Amino acid sequence: MPNSMLSRFLRLPLSLRILSISLIIISTFGLAISVIEPEQFPTLFEGIWWAIITTSTVGYGDYAPTTVFGRITGILLILTGVGFLSTYLVTLATAAVAKQNAYLEGKATFKGINHVIIIGWNERSRTLIHSMRKERNSFPITLIDDSLANNPIPESIHFIKGNSNLDEVLIKANITSASKVIITADQGKEELQADMHSILSLLAIKGLNPSVPCIIEILTDEQVSNASRAGADEIVQTNSLTSFVMLSSLNSQDAMIAFLELLKHLKEKNLRFLPVEDYAIDSMDFMTVGAYLLAEGKILMGIKRGEHSYLNPGPTFSIEKQDELIIIS
Repeated sequence: MPNSMLSRFLRLPLSLRILSISLIIISTFGLAISVIEPEQFPTLFEGIWWAIITTSTVGYGDYAPTTVFGRITGILLILTGVGFLSTYLVTLATAAVAKQNAYLEGKATFKGINHVIIIGWNERSRTLIHSMRKERNSFPITLIDDSLANNPIPESIHFIKGNSNLDEVLIKANITSASKVIITADQGKEELQADMHSILSLLAIKGLNPSVPCIIEILTDEQVSNASRAGADEIVQTNSLTSFVMLSSLNSQDAMIAFLELLKHLKEKNLRFLPVEDYAIDSMDFMTVGAYLLAEGKILMGIKRGEHSYLNPGPTFSIEKQDELIIIS
């Protein structure tokens, strides 16, 4: 039985072991001084109070031993208790510093839920994080990256250092409780290698949490089908979008400037998807719903039905209850 208790005690964290020893010493000397000098320390509480004050080196002087044996007890308490109590405080400080360093270095496990996981640190993810932080009801953000040495925005995100296609890294980011995952392309790799790395990360994510929505950035047209087969819920082809903008600029620079201004406007005003069922409207045609929303200061741009989107489908377009409204608010 004693060996079992000792083994359990030794398995406790170091700070708890030191604290337990300190409390035992304080209680023992508090009991001893109340027995040795009952007139100065009439109750056990006064003895323990004196022991705590003595070991903490505060020394109020409201209780003090007067006999030789009492003072010898005080000397022994100082020689033993002060050392253990100081060690306990140092251990707590060391643990706090170690935890903070682990958080900054990306070694600490994220324990929250309903968070957004962003994979890859680059200018796109930086802008995305700052935009998400401006939202009132923004979700917690976890960043996974292997190139960073420390958390780039410690006040806003939780950083996990590691390769995003490894299970232990994704588990550390609490992938099973994530609300959404955004995979950005690694600009430090060739386009094909970057796409393959992103698809491997997608496969690892879907293997651990098949239901989590994943948005993936793909650079090459050839890998779009592979990303779709891997389970991507949305694929963003940044190179195709960039090529479209450049080609349109060659054909009509003025039109492209207007298009870029529109994109900036959409970014500032927030393009949103709202369920039709949130609105109790008698007539469900596109023109009537658009007029209803315009009265609320919202512009109806189109309808999202399942995986298909209909932009400006026409005034008589019939809206169904399971549709989503594409609006600028």
